[in-house]
Amino acid sequence: QVQLVESGGGLVQAGGSLRLSCAASGRTFSSYAKAWFRQAPGKERELVAAISWTGGSTTYTDSVRGRFTISRDNAKNTVYLQMNSLKPEDTAVYYCAAHDYSASYYLGKYDYWGQGTQVTVSS
Repeated sequence: QVQLVESGGGLVQAGGSLRLSCAASGRTFSSYAKAWFRQAPGKERELVAAISWTGGSTTYTDSVRGRFTISRDNAKNTVYLQMNSLKPEDTAVYYCAAHDYSASYYLGKYDYWGQGTQVTVSS
């Protein structure tokens, strides 16, 4: 069974930091493009950051650029999202995703999803 399992969410004050992790099991995703998405209440899910399978190419949505960093450790089959200078508007359920794509980071429809982890930023 293929699984992506997120962890690291929680409640943090504005200005604080959190590090999300997404561990894959059931198959090797080391050659897959990966990403973090988020969905706030009443809003559509949005791409937060994406990374190529090598980790050499990344992209971020404008609202998090300079504050968030996506990275991966293929030996551990894990992708991370370091979130600094958090704002109340970052409050959402964060999902990791994987897709079989090796050219660069991937901006299309992802095939594999985690169950999500809640991030709440208080003002």
